[in-house]
Amino acid sequence: MKQYSHIFFDLDKTLWDFEANSRAVMEDLYMRYALKKRGVPGVTEFFAVYSTINDRLWEQYRKGAIRKQALKVKRFELALRHFSIFDVALANLFGREYLELLPEKTVLMPGTHALLSYLKPKYPLHIITNGFEEVQEKKMRNTLILDYFTAIITSEAAGARKPNAAIFRYAFEKTGAMPANSLMIGDDLEVDVIGAKESGMDQIYFNPGRLVHTVPVTWEVAGLLAVKEIL
Repeated sequence: MKQYSHIFFDLDKTLWDFEANSRAVMEDLYMRYALKKRGVPGVTEFFAVYSTINDRLWEQYRKGAIRKQALKVKRFELALRHFSIFDVALANLFGREYLELLPEKTVLMPGTHALLSYLKPKYPLHIITNGFEEVQEKKMRNTLILDYFTAIITSEAAGARKPNAAIFRYAFEKTGAMPANSLMIGDDLEVDVIGAKESGMDQIYFNPGRLVHTVPVTWEVAGLLAVKEIL
């Protein structure tokens, strides 16, 4: 078995349950601003529309086609518009309050604490995230996982977003890690896995949905605790 010197994790959807926490915030906002009275049939419908729009805009953000501040508001403006709510002021409120509430939610992916407790005595652990810098550390602190990690590498600090090789180079510089002795664990095949692979790292593709793909990866797991069998 290959020996690794450093383990890098993605945060959202790998350790921190983005879907559960984001939906919980959306439920709060849906009720707070009485969206049902404004024609939105339910939280499920609103969250589905929002998620589709958010994914599309995040893809643009990763490519540098939209700025962070615009993304924060545009995703809600477009979601509200889908339900014939043309209210930029409300979209701005949603954009601000969503990011205030989101890091207060504390659902983790199953097995997170058990895996990190197992790995912490054996390796330096680090985070590489494209998420907004002002909320990522709060998420980790509120879920009691911050102390597991030595370095938190954000795309804003690095000046580049995964899968760009520059963010991985920045991570190596910050941690003293060497690509050949480092391992990346993440849920996004393109952003985490291919990005790490092209930077010279081995990868564990965390694929809880068992999505079918043809990309060669070092390892693939459907649950976090399966990582213990590798490391």
